[in-house]
Amino acid sequence: MKRVIILVNNDIWLYKLRKEVIRGLLDEGIEVYLSVPNGDYISILEEWGCKFVETQVDRRGKNPINDLKLFFQYINILKRVKPDVVLAYTIKPNLYGSLASRFLGIPYINNITGLGSAFIKDNLMRKVITFMYKLSLKKSSCVFFQNSHDYKVFKDNKIIHTNYKVIPGSGVNLDDYLYEEFSKAKEITFNFIGRIMKDKGIEEYLEAARLISEKYNNVQFNIIGFIEETQSHYKELIESYVKKGYVNYLGFQSDIKPFIKEAHCLVQPSHGGEGISNVLLESGAMGRALIASNIPGCKETIEEGKNGYLFEARNAEDLVYKLEQFINLPESFKEEMGKNSREKIRGEFDRQIVVDAYINKVKQI
Repeated sequence: MKRVIILVNNDIWLYKLRKEVIRGLLDEGIEVYLSVPNGDYISILEEWGCKFVETQVDRRGKNPINDLKLFFQYINILKRVKPDVVLAYTIKPNLYGSLASRFLGIPYINNITGLGSAFIKDNLMRKVITFMYKLSLKKSSCVFFQNSHDYKVFKDNKIIHTNYKVIPGSGVNLDDYLYEEFSKAKEITFNFIGRIMKDKGIEEYLEAARLISEKYNNVQFNIIGFIEETQSHYKELIESYVKKGYVNYLGFQSDIKPFIKEAHCLVQPSHGGEGISNVLLESGAMGRALIASNIPGCKETIEEGKNGYLFEARNAEDLVYKLEQFINLPESFKEEMGKNSREKIRGEFDRQIVVDAYINKVKQI
């Protein structure tokens, strides 16, 4: 029996974004191990037949000693599990899990889920990350990219040369995220769904919410997600905006579908570093209009004026302009945008495409 181990940094996204890949592997009779910090979803995956290996991963920490510990932790895990193939997602598992796999001579497959904030600026951190990627991905059996821009960055920086494939992000399960009739509420509701941090564009969203709310009385701006520990100063800022009636803060929600259903439009104001934005895929699949930064990882999901609008990243004024365009559309046009979103996501971002790519590649090893 072939044995696969999946290296990730978070059980929530492991379940929400990779469960179909896990199911596909299990259905093929492949033994699946999960190397991930403990969390609420682990018991569900264990019930499916997966084996859990608790792994401490400091997602956003920059302490090199902790990263070295993670490398040796992966060495010990791989020696113990003896997998035939390693699947790595997100930055630290890709770097240190791949290095450990290469050191032990175990085939490994990588998924670049986005370049992250390290690639937004051309600084020392970017040079270090680039060097680390060159070391870790050199012997990769396949590097999956979620958009063509990220592939080009890696190719231009000579990080990869062969054995790569561009897939449609993480895709979206169209049976989980069904089309929902467009909300008939007179109040136009916008959603921000994601981690609350500067690079995700929370400041531009808040500023746009303030400006629009002061001009229109039929709008509502929701914020759904947790505040990153390293950026806790946003807690006070958001609270002040809530008190003034500019936004509603709903915190982290394990199930965002009810909030997408009640909204008219998803706003994704990220600065960069996205693979393919999952919240755009999920909101679009449910038939909602999309407004997003004109950046790789977001722009692939939007056809300007057909299912939403793109605006200049980091530009709150341009975001306000696009929000007003949407607000002033006739109701039938807004609803048509939502239908167009569903059709685009259904045609280009079905998660089964991603599952098939993984199963085929694992079988080849």
